[in-house]
Amino acid sequence: MLRSAHLFLTVPLPEGSVRLSVRRLLPPSALTIASVVLTGCFSSAEAGRAGPEGGRIRVAMMQPPRSGLSPLSDDAFKLSRWSAAETLVKLDADGDARPALATGWTQHSRSWTFTVRDGVTFHDGTRLTAEAIVNSLTRAATASPKPRILDGVDLTAKADGNRVVVTTPVEDPLLPQRLSSPQLSILAAKAYRGKTVDPVGAGTGPFELTKVDGTLSASLDRYDGYWGGRAKAAGIDVRFVPDGTARAAALRSGEADIVEAVPVSQAAVLDQELITEVPMPRTNTLYLNTGNGVFKDASLRAAARAAIDAESIVEGVYEGRADVAEGLLGPALPWAADLRAPVRRGKAGDPSGKTITIGTFTDRAELPEVAATVQQQLQKAGFEVKLDVRQYANIESDALAGAFDAFILSRATVLDSGDPAAYLYSDFASDGSFNISQLSDTAVDRALHKAAEAAAGDRRRKAVSAAEAAVLSTDAAVPLLHERVIQGDAAGVVGAVHDPRERELVTRDTYVK
Repeated sequence: MLRSAHLFLTVPLPEGSVRLSVRRLLPPSALTIASVVLTGCFSSAEAGRAGPEGGRIRVAMMQPPRSGLSPLSDDAFKLSRWSAAETLVKLDADGDARPALATGWTQHSRSWTFTVRDGVTFHDGTRLTAEAIVNSLTRAATASPKPRILDGVDLTAKADGNRVVVTTPVEDPLLPQRLSSPQLSILAAKAYRGKTVDPVGAGTGPFELTKVDGTLSASLDRYDGYWGGRAKAAGIDVRFVPDGTARAAALRSGEADIVEAVPVSQAAVLDQELITEVPMPRTNTLYLNTGNGVFKDASLRAAARAAIDAESIVEGVYEGRADVAEGLLGPALPWAADLRAPVRRGKAGDPSGKTITIGTFTDRAELPEVAATVQQQLQKAGFEVKLDVRQYANIESDALAGAFDAFILSRATVLDSGDPAAYLYSDFASDGSFNISQLSDTAVDRALHKAAEAAAGDRRRKAVSAAEAAVLSTDAAVPLLHERVIQGDAAGVVGAVHDPRERELVTRDTYVK
């Protein structure tokens, strides 16, 4: 039996069956219930508008905070999407570094020198200085565990007048891109006074985080002292709504202005003028546990890979709103297809009678359906397959500990630095912090280190492609599909960002008419 967490709508799934999408499965009355669930989440005060601009923006987000909105975790991307916290540099559409809290930088061998922007104040009124930047970077570099962007990277920072000098043990050609990661946001000293990092009232962005209600909600107010100019909206009211049907209902009923991650199953029943669909650097992948259990045998990993029909998943679960994966890197990186290196495939063994458990999570509405389809395909090949499906917060630690034979994950491939080398290292290096496959392969490690050390440009892209091929040759990961982000914006929303990297959402220029 499929185990689901306590969400707004829970649909049991018998083993061996394929669940129809929520849109087809639930009667209209159930969709009405989903709408009612969210009604009242945004108070009348929050819903108020002040002319053509100046009111508050109501946002329904998918995943609740997992680490109290600490910038040293994945919660940092929420702070970035709300324009509450900022980094030294930011990335442009091509993934190149551009000025933010630093106005410029130069490289001298293993050191990079960043010039601090003048006239910036934190939300608590203290001034942005080189010392404040050093404090934030040092806390990140010495954290345990480190932020994912610093996997395999040791750095030190020191102040030099109005400049910050960042040094690494070996030359790092992508250091500016690394420093663009929201996990390296710069916060006021007050954020670091406790045992955990508290971002409330400590950022530099156009919106100040003023209140966090656990995993339920967050509130932000316009910060009038923002160095980049006054925001058009008075503030942001965020509700965390893990259930995708309820998020879609919030857009349909007018309960939310911006809805993050509209499920594919709901996109077709929404006003198409209100949704935006963009290919994104996110790959839905079946990770196979190479460290213990059935898939320690490479021939059985090959058998699982050969059994997967990704096209049927794209058409059946995603209703064509995704791209069949040819590798780990998808169409959001246009160069990936042209540079993709050939992969040496192992011979498939006989899976008959082998029992495996596949884990995945409910936070992304399509994943339980993907798991059910994969279950059916592997059973047809001869495996006995069990499913374990929970909310992400309740399953991540087990996945990282190697508790499953396989795990289905929707994974951003350039989330941190705008460069896929960091993702590949984190997920597939022997000492990677997100190594769900428990992979430890000398050839893969060698290829990953070569990619990490290559200079930016064509040379680096070719090295990344070679590392991708090395990973795929182990069958530790079976890429299924590349997702497209589907975002819902109410008719009156102006300036909401549709960002493939999921770093921006509400900015200084976003407001509701």
